[in-house]
This record gives sequence, C-alpha cells and structure tokens, in this order.
Amino acid sequence: MSIRHRPFLSLALACVFGLSMLLGASAQAFELSQVKAGFPRATRLAEVEGEHAAKAVYAGDTLLGYAFETDNIAPIPAYSGKPISMLVGIDTQARITQATILGHEEPIMLVGIPEQRLIDYADAHVPHHVSERLRVGENLDAISGATVTVIVLTETIMRSARRVAAEQGLIDDPLATPPARVRQEVFEPANWETLVGDGTIRRLHLTHGQVNEAFAGTPAEAYASSAAADSTFIDLYLTYLNAPTAGRNLLGDVVYDQLMERLDEGEHAIGVMARGDYSFKGSGYVRGGIFDRIEAAQGNTAITFHDSDHRRIVRLGIEGAPALTERDIFIIREEAQFDPGEPWELGLLVRRATGALDTEFVRFNAHYSIPEAYVERFEAPVEEALWVQVWRDRTFQIAILGVGLTVLTAVMLFQDVLVRYPRVFNPLRVGFLVYTVVFIGWYSLAQLSVVNILTFVHSLMDGFSWESFLIDPMMFILWSFVAVTLLMWGRGVFCGWLCPFGAMQELINKAARKLRVPQFEVPFALHERLWAIKYIILLALFAVSLHSLGQAERYAEVEPFKTAVTMRFQREWAFLAYALGLLAISAFTHKAYCRYICPLGAGLAIPARLRLFDWLKRHRGSCGTPCQICANECEVAAIHPDGRINANECHYCLDCQVTYHDDRRCPPMVKRRKRFEKAARASSKGGAVESFPADAAQGSQAKLQRIPTLQEE
Repeated sequence: MSIRHRPFLSLALACVFGLSMLLGASAQAFELSQVKAGFPRATRLAEVEGEHAAKAVYAGDTLLGYAFETDNIAPIPAYSGKPISMLVGIDTQARITQATILGHEEPIMLVGIPEQRLIDYADAHVPHHVSERLRVGENLDAISGATVTVIVLTETIMRSARRVAAEQGLIDDPLATPPARVRQEVFEPANWETLVGDGTIRRLHLTHGQVNEAFAGTPAEAYASSAAADSTFIDLYLTYLNAPTAGRNLLGDVVYDQLMERLDEGEHAIGVMARGDYSFKGSGYVRGGIFDRIEAAQGNTAITFHDSDHRRIVRLGIEGAPALTERDIFIIREEAQFDPGEPWELGLLVRRATGALDTEFVRFNAHYSIPEAYVERFEAPVEEALWVQVWRDRTFQIAILGVGLTVLTAVMLFQDVLVRYPRVFNPLRVGFLVYTVVFIGWYSLAQLSVVNILTFVHSLMDGFSWESFLIDPMMFILWSFVAVTLLMWGRGVFCGWLCPFGAMQELINKAARKLRVPQFEVPFALHERLWAIKYIILLALFAVSLHSLGQAERYAEVEPFKTAVTMRFQREWAFLAYALGLLAISAFTHKAYCRYICPLGAGLAIPARLRLFDWLKRHRGSCGTPCQICANECEVAAIHPDGRINANECHYCLDCQVTYHDDRRCPPMVKRRKRFEKAARASSKGGAVESFPADAAQGSQAKLQRIPTLQEE
C-alpha cells in the first residue's frame, strides 16, 4: 500500500458551538479586564482549541498562560447541590495565577460567614502548581462551618486547572492510559519461520512493478525502472526487539543483554532487515546525518533516526533466516513517548529523480502490532470522585461516629433491659448527650438542618445527584441512620439523642434542675396547640423555597444551629442573642425550642408516622387513668392525659420506661413489690429455708418473677 506524499497546507476546521451556546451562553464570557488580577501584563485574549474551553492570555505576542471558567470543565456540586462558578488562570509553568469566585449558592455563605473569607480562601490557591495535592486544613486554612464548601472550591479549582493544563501540553495528562509494559518473563525459543508466522516479525515485500505503479501519473512515471516487474525491489522485515522472544532469538542472549543494558528508561529498539535492489539506508547517508529513507510513526508522532540511534547487527543468531544484506537496529528515544502496545508503522520513502534538481517520492508503510502475549496492558486511570477522597481523609471521624451510632443502636434494641438499671442507663444517656454536643456538633459540624431537607426535595425535582450528598460523610451517615430510625422508632431517636442543639438544651435543663431552678410548664391544652407552630414554619419555608431556595435558606435562620453549633457562637450579636436566649429558656422550660419552633423536628415527624415499631410500654390498666406519674415527668410533655404517647412529639429519652419498671414510683410496680415483701415475711415466719433481702427494692427483678404474677391495678 502506498501513500503519495505531497506538500499541502493544513486546513483548520472551525468548531461550531451552536448547541453549547444555547445551553450556556455565559461560558467563557469573561473579558480581558477580569483576568488582569492573574495576568497584570495581559493585552489580549485568544481562543484555543481543545475539549475544555479556555482562552490564551497574551502580552503582545508572548503567551502568559490560560484563563477559563470552571462551570463546563469541573462542575462539582457543592453543599447547595449547585457548582461554585470560578474564573481560574494558570501560567505557562502550570501554576495558578488567579482564582476568582464568579457566583455560588452556598447557604452557609448567604447568612453567617463573611463573603470575604471565601474570597481569601480562593486566593490562597495562588501560586500552587496544578499537580499539587492540596488538603484543607494542611496546605490551606479551613473555614469553620463551611467545610464542604471549601473542599468543593479547592477541587473545582485544581481539577479544572489540571484538565486545561494537560490539554494544552503544560503537564502530562494524569488520565492518559499508561503505556504497555513489555513482559520480560515471556520467552519462547523459535526459528525465523515461526516468528514471521506469528507476527513477531512483519514483512514488506515490494516488486519493481509495484513501485512503478506508485509513480504512475507523476513526472517520475517516465523514469520507471527497466527491471522485470515481478523482480524484488526490496524485501524488508521489521520487529520490536525489546520483547525477549524477538530480541533473544534474533540477536542471541549476549547481544540482546548488551542492547537492553544500553537502553535508558523509556527507550525502545526495533530491528530493520532487508534484501533486494533498494537500500532502506541509502548510499547518501553520512555520519552525523539523518536516515532519510525510513521514518517510524505512532499516532500523530513521527520518529526520525540519526546516526546515534543506529546499531548494526553483525550476524543473526536465529535459524532459518534468509540471506539479508542489511541488518540494523534503530533506537526510539524517550521523548517520542513510544507505546509498544499500540500499533506503529515504518515508512519507507522511495525517491525518483525527474530532472537535475527535481525529485518525486512515494511512501510505503510496513505496519506492526506486537503480539498480545509479549505485553501487559493497563487500564486508563479514572479520576477519583471527590466524595471518595473526602471519605478517605475523614476515616477517624467516620470511625468514631460509627462507634457512637453502634452504641445508640444497642440502646434502642436492648432498651427494655437497660431501663431496669437506671444507675447504668442515666450516666450512659448523659455521656451520649455530651458526645453529641462535642463530637457530632462542635468537632464534626454534623448538625442536621431543615436546609438539608429543602435541598434534598429540590434535588429530587431538579435532577438528583448522589455526589452532592456523599461529599460530607458525617452528614450522609447521620441522615442515613436517621432515615432508618425514623421507620423503626420515629423522630425521637434523632431529636432525643443525635441533635447537638437539642442535647445542649437537655444538658442545660438537667443542670438547672440540679440547681433547683424553678421549672415552668405550659398547660397541656395550650401546649397541644403550640405544637402546630413548627409545622407552620416548615410549610412556610418550603413554600418560600419553591420561589427561591436561597431565600428559604436565609429564613431558615429560625434554626439557631448555625450559630450555636456550626460556627460555635462566633457570629454577630443578633444571632448570638437569639441562640443564647433559646438556651436560657431551656433552663426553665425543657426543650421549648424543640417542642414549639423547630422546623427540622416537624420535617422528621411527617415521615416518622410510617414507623414500624412501638416499643414504649404503656399497657398497664392504670396508665393515664388514674396514674399520671409518667405524664407529669415527661419533660417534653409527649404523653397525653389519657396515657397515650404522641410518637410525633416523643424524644425517646426513655425516662417513662425507667419509671414504668421502677417499683418505687410506678403504682402497679409498688403494689407488686409490697405483695412480694409480704409474701417474703410470711414465708420467713413459717420457717422457710429461703431467705430474702431486707430491702426488696434492691432485689433483682429475677426474684420478683419467681412468684406468680399478681393482677396489676
């Protein structure tokens, strides 16, 4: 097969972006003035070719670097579910020169954290190299309360910058498929016929007639060779010598080992052998020159050979080889980035003079593909998802959270046993509340919010993406756990155990009761109607979110969570006064905010109506009528006067269950204890062998169960 080689101009095809212009007309709409922050000397912008839209920045005719918007290059969903839009600049050394925020919808930044802090954080990426692995909290100072936002911002800058830098040739493409590796352990003794037959050696045989046909229609046609048409013009053989089956069989062990020792990392040797009337080296070749009759090519890379790339093969060490007049080795250097696993070809140029100074030539190609057994191929690396990186970096927090949730699950599953031992259960509960405030809240910043519910609902309407939720592992694990416990036990598991602000209120109230601070309880009739307030707030926030999610997130400041937990009370005085005021009220009225205002609690109560289990025991005939002990002691007033527990308002503190099994406070249990004591005294007077403890209240429940069950009143 021949290809006529004639000078021609490369025609550049104009890229038509009609559809992309309709979908995002603002992409790459920045102007020169906007890149001055990163390129003060810039005088003009120019379009560049490539998959990732970018503009070259010039000072006159000097290329300074590239500028681009991140929206269409690395649109990573942030906390809001929407990407952060950035204008990024990189210089010709692939260093970041500019990171300007063009827009975002992050709720944590809408109210609470000054915008300037996010701007300063973005500027801190200058002048890092695009290949650096920047970590929040190590290379970059984190912004407390905006962890997800800053992680996404960093990844947006670095990922988009790496892609543009690789496409423009500033760095090696980190996602390029690694070259195949020659399997040095694969070797099979073979003769010439075997290697030609299995493709280890490839052949290009040309006759004089084929060459004459290739020059037909050119000025060189008149200078056709007079040799017989079927006589051999050149019989050329080609092989890849790095593969041991090819190299060792052709050269012998000694010469092959010497050749491999001389090759540097990334260099390759090919063997070219021929016989016939035409020489692939030519008589015009001189030392210091270039072999102008052969040229290797792989993909878009052309490889020429100099005298320093050439070695002669003195003799072949293989059986059955034909008598070859030319036997040579050519070295492909590292800069060619040759991949032995990809097809390549050796071009043979045949020249024919058409006058004193004029020459015509045609090119014949010998194609080569290495046998699969000789190489090991690798998969192209896949760019790791951001959420995977974040989960790996937060292994410690995830492990501690996992331990805490395991303990809480055990408490829920074995609650009937634990509540019988208040000396164990009560300290356990207080300790867990402290863990919730300190670790889940202030350390991990994993306070769930009604904003999460609004964002989730809108993501379902606008195009759901798991990545935007997986990016914060603590929040994702907590929400997953809450979703399961909602179906099993209701909203109370979260509200009573896992909400940091709720835990703050409960700990404050416990301390206040210890200090004998007077408690104020709302009459049940009014209390029952005040429950509705939080549902009204939830519906109002949802209605506002349908118009503007950002506006709803501002109104969601009715939750003091951001102030008290996420920002650890470091806010403006108005927000601080609101949060501290709610905590102060909790010292006098237990969890007043949770009971009447919290839209998150309302949002959880709605799906909690589907709960599967109702393990809170209220089965005794006197519960509620006439006994009101549990109802009076329920600190969130979730027990109706008739004894029913309102699961939508219950915080699952299990205090009522402790009372339910307490034979000093629960009337039926008190009667059972007294009957037991009476039976024990009667047995003792009758001379029974078995003795009983004087204080039956301290006796085990197992002993209570030894006597027949008495009717409970």
